[in-house]
Amino acid sequence: METALAKTPQKRQVIFLAILLLLWEAGSDAIRYSMPEETESGSFVANLAKDLGLRVGELPTRGARIHYKGNKQVLQLDIETGNLLLYEKLDREVLCGATDPCVLYFQLLLENPVQFFQADLQLTDINDHSPEFLDKEMLLKIPESIQPGTTFPLKIAQDLDVGINTVQNYTISPNSHFHVVTRNRGVGRIYPELMLDRALDREEQSELSLTLTALDGGTPPRSGTAAVRIEVVDINDNAPQFLQSLYEVQVPENSPLNSLVVAVSAQDLDSGTYGNIVYTLFQGDEVTQPFVIDEITGEIRLKKALDFEATRYYNVEIAGTDGGGLSGKCTVAIEVVDVNDNAPELTMSTLASSTPENSPETVVAVFSVSDPDSGDNGRMVCSIQNDLPFLLKPTFKNFYTLVTERPLDRETQAEYNITITVTDLGTPRLKTQHNLTVTVSDVNDNAPAFSQSSYTLRVRENNSPALHIGSVSATDRDAGANAQVTYSLLLPPHDPHLPLASLVSINADNGQLFALRALDYEALQAFEFGVRAADRGSPALSSQALVRVLVVDANDNAPFVLYPLQNGSAPCTELVPRAAEAGYLVTKVVAVDGDSGQNAWLSYQLLKATEPGLFGVWAHNGEVRTARLLSERDAVKHRLLVLVKDNGEPPLSASVTLHVLLVDGFSQPYLPLPDVAAAEARADPLTVYLVIALASVSSLFLVSVLVFVAVRLCRRSRAASGGGCSVPEGPFAGHLVDVSGTGTLSHSYQYEVCLRGGSGTGEFKFLKPIIPKFPPHSAVEEIEGNATFRNSFGFN
Repeated sequence: METALAKTPQKRQVIFLAILLLLWEAGSDAIRYSMPEETESGSFVANLAKDLGLRVGELPTRGARIHYKGNKQVLQLDIETGNLLLYEKLDREVLCGATDPCVLYFQLLLENPVQFFQADLQLTDINDHSPEFLDKEMLLKIPESIQPGTTFPLKIAQDLDVGINTVQNYTISPNSHFHVVTRNRGVGRIYPELMLDRALDREEQSELSLTLTALDGGTPPRSGTAAVRIEVVDINDNAPQFLQSLYEVQVPENSPLNSLVVAVSAQDLDSGTYGNIVYTLFQGDEVTQPFVIDEITGEIRLKKALDFEATRYYNVEIAGTDGGGLSGKCTVAIEVVDVNDNAPELTMSTLASSTPENSPETVVAVFSVSDPDSGDNGRMVCSIQNDLPFLLKPTFKNFYTLVTERPLDRETQAEYNITITVTDLGTPRLKTQHNLTVTVSDVNDNAPAFSQSSYTLRVRENNSPALHIGSVSATDRDAGANAQVTYSLLLPPHDPHLPLASLVSINADNGQLFALRALDYEALQAFEFGVRAADRGSPALSSQALVRVLVVDANDNAPFVLYPLQNGSAPCTELVPRAAEAGYLVTKVVAVDGDSGQNAWLSYQLLKATEPGLFGVWAHNGEVRTARLLSERDAVKHRLLVLVKDNGEPPLSASVTLHVLLVDGFSQPYLPLPDVAAAEARADPLTVYLVIALASVSSLFLVSVLVFVAVRLCRRSRAASGGGCSVPEGPFAGHLVDVSGTGTLSHSYQYEVCLRGGSGTGEFKFLKPIIPKFPPHSAVEEIEGNATFRNSFGFN
């Protein structure tokens, strides 16, 4: 509501009114009203007209209005009723702040006539504000050494209310160290202080959080709180303490360098530099000490390799020192754990240079084993190969003997390579191998053995003396002197009279045989003797072998003609009737050769004939036959030269001259062809003998009839040549001659020819055939059917 003075434009009136107001205030008593703050707007304050003694209708007529000190309207006057009402809700703290009492002054101005009345309105405080701390948290740093009874000022709380409604008391949350005391410093304010009741211990409680509460006197009282955080300032009143006084740790010896062994830890209840701990090795030679400690973290690490076999335990003392110089100690007991890092060792104590064979349970070697590791890492097992005739026998701790399991045989195996394997039981297993060679010494338990039980040596006759004819060889499975073999000759038991010493000799060292003289196949074809081989052991052992020497024939004998004999006397003449047919057997040349084999295979050849083509000689048996029919024109007398040659190299030969006389009317038994003779040969030998006997008798009869003619012919021949029929001179020993094949007779027969002399006449005795070989029947038919008789019989 605007004042009348404000509406007037005249400055003069304003000044006048002001002067009047001041004068009125100074000289008149004011009417005072009281009302609680925060009363609702429009509330009745008082009846101003009544209180001033004015009538109700007088106020409008006199121009009554309210004048305020200040520009803000807080009251309004109802001029009709004279009631004074609140213009708006009033806040004492806004209008008056901390001023107490809070009085609002106003005047009632009556303009007609002018009259002033002084009045004021006192606002009474209500508890509408709670105490409030400007700082919601207060921080106090109190050394733990402060003694009880010491006080620490706290900040006060603000309360816009006044009087009893402002802060009247302070409390602190329950604790064992502090309580709050209040101080009134004479300015109407209560100041809180925190008093220490019990000494602080930062190590026990480094910080306290308390709640300070401010209480006013209202009903109900209001309060405000603030946090009081107390930091206990540390002093160095605690030495470092290790978590353990003794640390026990195991470290494998193969741990790598700089590996963590253990981490020690100490605590210092102090803080700051007083709580910072430095770790050091308290004692020990740092040069030989294999550990190093981190002074900040307390980690102990390896700086040198560990060796269980050198040092098994370490006791290390650790010191922990704080920033104030206080220290604590602990002990670290470090046990080095063995790992299997050492292979077993084998030490040979005794080793035999050789072991005799045939000797069981012989000690070959004595050795010991060791392993510096411990536990299973140091326990060892010894072994050798399974296929050896040796055994390992433990004697006492870690000593072993190597012995033979059974008798050894040097001849089976003279040397053994033995590998002794020593293995520990660690993880992983380590092993050591020791190789040794065992030599088996020889015992003379083997006699010399010939490479053959019998030897057959062939020596060509007519050899030179001292000729090496062969060797015998004996070996001895033993060794050294037990294997040195010497050879000697032994006479055969079945021929003790053999002049062995003059025939052969033997080299005692190498068994070479030599012929002492030239051998003659015709005198000695074979002989046998024994050879003894003896070693030089003790006792000596020996063995024997049989040597058979075969004299190989050489072609040193020319063929010898048995019939007809050529002894320089008058030759015998063969009579051939002119009526003889082609193939008529004239005679048979019989020859022998003192050699054998192919050297005695004889062949016959007609070298010269009086009339070529009339006669032929069978090359294989010496039969002389007519090659064609005889005619009257053929000469009476024929001379044939037959060559007998052996099959030797070079071949040797002899020649014989045959005289053939052709006669007329001479009757002779017909000599059958060879195929007929072969057929008759199949008959019984007795029958052959009878036939021969009958033929001989018939021949004698015919010879007696024709003796006259024969005598005259012989005389004529003697007169011409000066001699007669001759026979070989000198005795001939009976001899079995092989004349098969190209010999004297045909391939089909072998004859035993016996020559007997002494009377000057020769006789041939043809005995039974040996091993007859008959030609096949087809061959006989082929010979009979051949048109050319000469080609069939091979005549020359």
